[in-house]
Amino acid sequence: MSRYTGPVCRLCRAEGAKLFLKGDRCYTEKCGFAKRNSKPGQHGTRRGKLSEYGIRLREKQKLRRFYGIHETQFAEIFDKASGMEGQTGHNFLQLLERRLDNVVYRLGFGVSRRQARQLVCHGHFTVNGRKLDIPSALLKVGDVVAVAEGSRDVATLKENAEASAARSIPAWLSFNVEAMSGTVVSAPVREQIDVPVNEQFVVEFYAR
Repeated sequence: MSRYTGPVCRLCRAEGAKLFLKGDRCYTEKCGFAKRNSKPGQHGTRRGKLSEYGIRLREKQKLRRFYGIHETQFAEIFDKASGMEGQTGHNFLQLLERRLDNVVYRLGFGVSRRQARQLVCHGHFTVNGRKLDIPSALLKVGDVVAVAEGSRDVATLKENAEASAARSIPAWLSFNVEAMSGTVVSAPVREQIDVPVNEQFVVEFYAR
């Protein structure tokens, strides 16, 4: 499967919003989006009026890039959300948040979702005591994510875990810095998901 290997700040500029794709750097004055808030390319300074379709497309792309998911997998997750009870938009965000790579990021083990995904793929985490290296695995309430025993001396993980103790962990998760583990204590609700998108536009994009 292809993957984007270019500068991630370009994606933020394309969507006209900070997507926090570079971790802590996005909160500093070195943030590429903050320094150059214009669309990439030769005609980046031209901002024409978007059509109704264009508005919904941009919201979909913004959400997909926020979580760093390929189009096919993104659409599959939406289809699953559509078959669940309740509001499709909220279900969709909840499924995206419950992915293992996102939970690892939210717990602070990765400074970005891209790094968290790589750490999961390299087998550095266990779920309920069993090693799991599938970033898209969906967690449920009560699941415990922990750094694998053989990975606790990995410098990146130790540094991130120590730094995460000072960060704000979402209320639907709990974090134990000594055990280097976290627990899904509840399903995330919309107010607990800090995603800068209008999910209803995404629903309307796929319903067209």
